[in-house]
Amino acid sequence: MGFSGHLVFARSARPLLEAPVFASISPDLKGTVDAWSRRPGGWQTLQFDHGLWEEDHLSDLVGWTGAPACVADVSDSDIARVTGLGTNGQRWQAWLNLDQAAALLAEEPEDLDDVSLWVGTPEFDEAVRRKRAELEGDVPSGAEGALAWAAAAGIPATAQQPRIEELLRSRETFAEDLFSTLLDKLGFPQVTRPTREP
Repeated sequence: MGFSGHLVFARSARPLLEAPVFASISPDLKGTVDAWSRRPGGWQTLQFDHGLWEEDHLSDLVGWTGAPACVADVSDSDIARVTGLGTNGQRWQAWLNLDQAAALLAEEPEDLDDVSLWVGTPEFDEAVRRKRAELEGDVPSGAEGALAWAAAAGIPATAQQPRIEELLRSRETFAEDLFSTLLDKLGFPQVTRPTREP
């Protein structure tokens, strides 16, 4: 069983969990929030279990931090839908692990009683192919939006759009790893790992 929930990425000099948008979360539930290792410059990632994040929290978080932020909605570690928001209100979205997303999001027949009988059929394969083509068509705009969002965050461009598109088309066992790699490739400062003594 993989992780289902949200990865919230934003910049703050204070711990991100102190943002007013999280004030309604009980202390017990706050204890379940996993803070990833911080990136230099105050960039933080929080991992929330399913049900602790609401869609309208993103704009509140951007308002509180005064910096662009993004959130990845992760399903069973298989796929993630990333939504980024800039301080100017510009929003972008991209899916991670497109093949699995297409299989999950493929339009089911209206008269379907048992999904397990549909999966693996030629009709299912065609529905997945159509959904994959639709998601593929959104990759260039997703990559362009992600790069503009990172630039608005003051991140010097280290990747060209084709490289980000390639990443958005790639696959990883864990969507969380792909999310972290996306942030790296966009040029956000990487987590500094302590060097081991010889």
